[in-house]
Amino acid sequence: MANVGSLPMEDRKVSLREVAEFADNLEPFSDNLREQILAPRPRKTAPFYTISELAEMCNLTRQQIQYLVTKGEGGLPPGTLNGNGRSRTFTLPEVRMWVKMASDIYQTRLDDGHGDFKGKVLTTAQLKGGSAKTTTTVCLAQALTLLGRKVLLIDLDPQASASELCGLYAEKEISGDDTVLPYIYDQNIEGGLGASVQSTYWDGLDIIPGHTFLYGAEFLLPARQKTIQGYRFWAVLRQGLEPLRAQYDYILIDTSPSLSYMNLNALLAADALVMPMIPENLDFISSLAFWRLFSDVAEDFLPYEEDKVYDFISILLSKVDYGKTSSAPVVRQWAQSAYGRWLDPFEIPASSVMSGGALSFSTALDVVSTHSTAKSLQRVRQPMMQYAKWLDDMFVKSWKEAA
Repeated sequence: MANVGSLPMEDRKVSLREVAEFADNLEPFSDNLREQILAPRPRKTAPFYTISELAEMCNLTRQQIQYLVTKGEGGLPPGTLNGNGRSRTFTLPEVRMWVKMASDIYQTRLDDGHGDFKGKVLTTAQLKGGSAKTTTTVCLAQALTLLGRKVLLIDLDPQASASELCGLYAEKEISGDDTVLPYIYDQNIEGGLGASVQSTYWDGLDIIPGHTFLYGAEFLLPARQKTIQGYRFWAVLRQGLEPLRAQYDYILIDTSPSLSYMNLNALLAADALVMPMIPENLDFISSLAFWRLFSDVAEDFLPYEEDKVYDFISILLSKVDYGKTSSAPVVRQWAQSAYGRWLDPFEIPASSVMSGGALSFSTALDVVSTHSTAKSLQRVRQPMMQYAKWLDDMFVKSWKEAA
């Protein structure tokens, strides 16, 4: 090992212009790396499902599925016979059609032509990075579509990780004009927020993507608050989402790990809040700091939001380490004491599989059952599906009452 004291003292000063040049020089390297990870194009395709997986999602038996397929009535898709003709697989759109038509899952009034249906807005938030906030949001969106729901995902994180998990090459395929920004700049823009909606590779899941230019809203919103009397900077997004609530069962908003002006908009637009939290000391402390900071900031506009009520706030333990040396048992007790009924009885276990190169731009629900890692990922996928079903059941109750 070199003697640190004998190393020459270098001039490490870096100007802003040099930082910009460094970023430009990195771009080809970044592009090549992304191509290696994401190739071949198209980069993401939806999984296919076995008859057993379909039966489980529809709460039917394999025999019932086979009977309905053989009977050929009701417009149910027959799937595709494979190999010797004994196995049958189904595409994601076929699975969603089965869930809507043959399962016992309550289907909303979204498609029945009633204009009074209003979908629900869920915002995921967390101050600390690396909390699995984005992967939780995308997994939850995918899981809800497997219940027959139509979902819109809004990426408010300038890093645009949720957009990439949805198959969009953020820096090449998305511009600032594709995000919520045009609406934030001009609430009278033709088409409103709906003009920015894109479809994804995942049937039933649309997206308004993120982009680094989202930072622009952090200058615009406070400036308008100062210059326009009665301007409510925290309610701009909520206003824009209102027409979209008639087009989607769920609108999920992925935020950046901060309490920015855009994130405040997301928090005030939400019907419910989800906070993924890793049960470790610093993550727990950070989660507590979020609520203090949110409360302090919200004091300024609380008089205008006296009627604001969240259907629920859900703390979801994520990346839970069940090893003998894990701090999870202690932190779980702290969380139970601090959060009480906000802490829900669902835990997403840590999985080293998801950090593997081939799966680094995938979610646990992307992987087909024949993949070598499918069994390991089932440990993550199953509790996520259970959590999505629980969230959905909470809202189904209100939908039924309104029907």
